[in-house]
Amino acid sequence: RYRYEVTVYTPQHRRVVVNQVTDPYSTALTVNSTHSVLADLADPALVPGEWRDAVAPRLADPVDQVIYELHLRDFSISDATVPENLRGSFLAPTVDSAGMAHLRRLAGAGLNTVQLLPLFDNATVEEHPELQVRPPWEHLKQLPPDSPEQQRQVNSTGGRSGFNWGYDPWHYFAPEGSFSSTLASAEGSGRVVEFRQMVGAFHAAGMRVVLDQVFNHTASSGQDSKSVLDRTVPGYYHRLDAIGVVETSTCCPNVATEHLMAQKLMVDACVHWVRHYHVDGFRFDLMGHHSRDNMLAVRAALDALTPELDGVDGRAVTLYGEGWNFGEVADNARFVQAAQGQLGGTGIATFSDRLRDAVRGGSVWDGDPRGQGFGTGLFTADNGTGRNGDEAGQGERLAWCTDLVQLGLAGTLRSFRFGSNSRHTELSGAELDFGGRPAGYADAPGDVISYVDAHDNETLFDALTLKLHPATPMAARVRMNTVCLALATLGQSPVMWHAGTDILRSKSLDRNSYNSGDWFNYLDFTMTDNGFAAGLPPERDNASTWHVLAPLLADPRLKPGPMDIRRAHEAALDLLRLRASTRLFRLGTAERVDAMLTFPVANSWHQLPGVIVMAVDDPDGVVDERWSGLLTVFNTTPWLVRQGLPRDLEGYELHPVQASGSDDLVRSCEVGVDWLVVPERTAAVFVRPR
Repeated sequence: RYRYEVTVYTPQHRRVVVNQVTDPYSTALTVNSTHSVLADLADPALVPGEWRDAVAPRLADPVDQVIYELHLRDFSISDATVPENLRGSFLAPTVDSAGMAHLRRLAGAGLNTVQLLPLFDNATVEEHPELQVRPPWEHLKQLPPDSPEQQRQVNSTGGRSGFNWGYDPWHYFAPEGSFSSTLASAEGSGRVVEFRQMVGAFHAAGMRVVLDQVFNHTASSGQDSKSVLDRTVPGYYHRLDAIGVVETSTCCPNVATEHLMAQKLMVDACVHWVRHYHVDGFRFDLMGHHSRDNMLAVRAALDALTPELDGVDGRAVTLYGEGWNFGEVADNARFVQAAQGQLGGTGIATFSDRLRDAVRGGSVWDGDPRGQGFGTGLFTADNGTGRNGDEAGQGERLAWCTDLVQLGLAGTLRSFRFGSNSRHTELSGAELDFGGRPAGYADAPGDVISYVDAHDNETLFDALTLKLHPATPMAARVRMNTVCLALATLGQSPVMWHAGTDILRSKSLDRNSYNSGDWFNYLDFTMTDNGFAAGLPPERDNASTWHVLAPLLADPRLKPGPMDIRRAHEAALDLLRLRASTRLFRLGTAERVDAMLTFPVANSWHQLPGVIVMAVDDPDGVVDERWSGLLTVFNTTPWLVRQGLPRDLEGYELHPVQASGSDDLVRSCEVGVDWLVVPERTAAVFVRPR
């Protein structure tokens, strides 16, 4: 174990100080990161066979990626089928459990990637297991569903609960010790071995491993005891404003990765995790706070890794992130950002807020979360709150949301042309407006990751709880959950699901559960309880809407039972099977999407509110040898629709996956000469065999 002693001038205190600091490049640490530890990562004792021998699935095309975003502690901390000493640890995926059985089912249907929330060493979580405090679960279970007491007791644990999302970087090269299975393995190189065992277990189960990386900020700066970069080289690694104050637009001290050595740290860390842990990709938090050059440097360094010299093929590593445009770097103020629309041709993707907001409704910044969207009943099933305006206004907004969803299904391409329901003309993705910016910004369908929920903001189930009318039956809510997932899953871009979205996961309406403990982040792979009605969510981020949340949490109609949860899961599996078995959902290039995909009823008298019809035609077998045509109808309305189409439907039939799938209602679909009958709240796929 070791630390460095450095003599430096600190602008914060305007004097020379002597600091004892850990190594910013530490690959192993003591418990709670008090000291760095020397570790030979090539030592055979640190190379478990199951990690060395397991092979990750290979993607034929970027659009083949189907991602499950998972917090490692959530995965097993409440799973009684995992040995108690392994729950919440790196080793939980190495045992047969309800969670691993669940992931294997998803992988068997088409899931191929698990994206793990930050696993590098963070500055927040107590790593000593005997010092962690968990509130009394049995007592919490007895409290009313709308009580504020649960969140009070969760908050009373302070920073000792053992839970945090981990977006508080301390040491970028070392695994986080709180995920170690024992105190001994948290010390030194033990966590290295266990991390590798975890990666090997996911690979063996048929899943690639993507790590969430947070190079845009650190947990602290200045002379704080957990400020390793600034205490080593004061004033260099953090981005400063005009008077020398550290910028904090990301939430915390921003890292200036435009500086040469800060970029080097970022690049070296990515290479380290690929070479020494065999991870398969990275998700970059707030990637728009990095430069395009930063990301190209990461890409180039990874591409240089070869199986012969490094044991890995770096060209197969996936890169994507949050390309949001805000803060002191917004609009390329300091450099050309790695933001939406500025990464064309790099193979680096960004998450799309276009499809997300259009499906869910409203915005993540809304004070009132009851704004409806295409997938949550806007215009077709008003929730009665008055939040969505009058009927005329809802109709206009639905037309715009329909346009955004159509564009999202087509890969959010700037070049894609379609009939606009809101503008009543044909336009391109680049010509459709989204908050003053082009809605279409991608040059290829793989440039975008589609999703409708993630670890931050409300889960999909919770969003539906807030946005649907309270009297909406649970069976209808389950169907809407499936339709919303279908709008992301059956499009042309890679897709990400938040862990548990397929089993109606709830966080008791918590919009920001980063420090809400195991109680509000509950995840039950036995499909017995979805986590809803666990008390009012923490006051910290939810107090302003408690008056809205409390009546919903107290309403027993809104709590799904095990059969509802299982029905949602089976329907989600069918969506994965549809995508995996049908190449026409994954055309792969902008040229193919532009030429082969259409929305035949858009901006025509055939268009029905709350309904989208997507067609993909491949008469010459360029992409799919089984099907010459594909028609997908997304009916988000509460009624059966008879959808006319301006085309001959001879030879079309319900997709075999749905014809033999879990949903009885979808089998009632009918195909006519130039019309389709699709039941309420249903995504139906029709194919024409060759």
